[in-house]
Amino acid sequence: MRDIAVVGFAQAPNVRNTEATTNGVEMLIPVFAELLAATGLSKQDIGFWCSGSSDYLAGRAFSFVSAVDAIGAFPPINESHVEMDGAWALYEAWVKIRTGEVDTALVYGFGKSSAGDLRRVLALQLDPYTVAPLWPDAVSIAALQARLGLDAGLWTERAMAGVAVRSRADAGRNPHAQLRGDESADDLLAQPYLADPLRAHDCAPISDGAAAIVLAAGDRAREIAERPAWITGFEHRVESASLGARDLTTSPSTVAAAKAANAGGIEVAELHAPFTHQEILLRQALGLGDEVRINPSGGALCGNPMFAAGLARIGEAAKQIMAGKAGKVLAHATSGPALQQNLVCVMEAA
Repeated sequence: MRDIAVVGFAQAPNVRNTEATTNGVEMLIPVFAELLAATGLSKQDIGFWCSGSSDYLAGRAFSFVSAVDAIGAFPPINESHVEMDGAWALYEAWVKIRTGEVDTALVYGFGKSSAGDLRRVLALQLDPYTVAPLWPDAVSIAALQARLGLDAGLWTERAMAGVAVRSRADAGRNPHAQLRGDESADDLLAQPYLADPLRAHDCAPISDGAAAIVLAAGDRAREIAERPAWITGFEHRVESASLGARDLTTSPSTVAAAKAANAGGIEVAELHAPFTHQEILLRQALGLGDEVRINPSGGALCGNPMFAAGLARIGEAAKQIMAGKAGKVLAHATSGPALQQNLVCVMEAA
């Protein structure tokens, strides 16, 4: 099989509301321009394009087709799409390159979360017979998970606040982050509950945004990037859609994906944890000790554009390799309620 690497990454600023756009085109055009300029590639150099987005979020059928306008109508392209976070589109592109069909791929994810009631929209991903008719929102489901962990002694509210404090401090060095700050844990714990036991700082903000990554194989990757981030492990697993059929305080799908991806000896990890307690849960599932740097970008808690945040975790982790700051990194992406689906991507320097 061919060696494949991340050779470029770009993203739009994570903002509460991109009032200037009703779809992904306006967000994607500058991201594509930045990415192609940084890699020295043209659109004609890209062998395969793959996107991640959601028609439910956009409120229109085949919304991803209109986003292709950001690429251009001519010349024709080899294109695909997943109705998921762009991290899963990256997996499809990785497979495409592994088969030898193409040497390069550009993967992108985008979402305008501010266009509707996100907490209500996400209820549509639940079991349509027994759960969705109750309209439990995403924050309330996460609150149930957080409460189970608190009652089991797996984490504390102060530990959850500590995750938010570190994330916001780290986001101060990320120009694309939506939230930054230097509050203390005591400051955050003094705030009222949003959905007991979750406070506002425990939940990722509603964000509009987009992210894009270029993959390349073998010698092509070495031509494009001075220090490619080679993908040495890439797996994803899924758990039951029935919330009552699994233990919400553990994540066996993450454990299985990490094992299959050979996620040992990690120096930096970018975890797609939209809630503070989920970062703690993921660290436990991945076996990440205190020596591992977690979310130097600030993570999803400081900017969580739907269908792009998971892809951005891979890009942010790859940046650590390409900048020479780490030798082996891990990126995680999730989809579905309470960490239902989990993807793990391990990257290393040459």
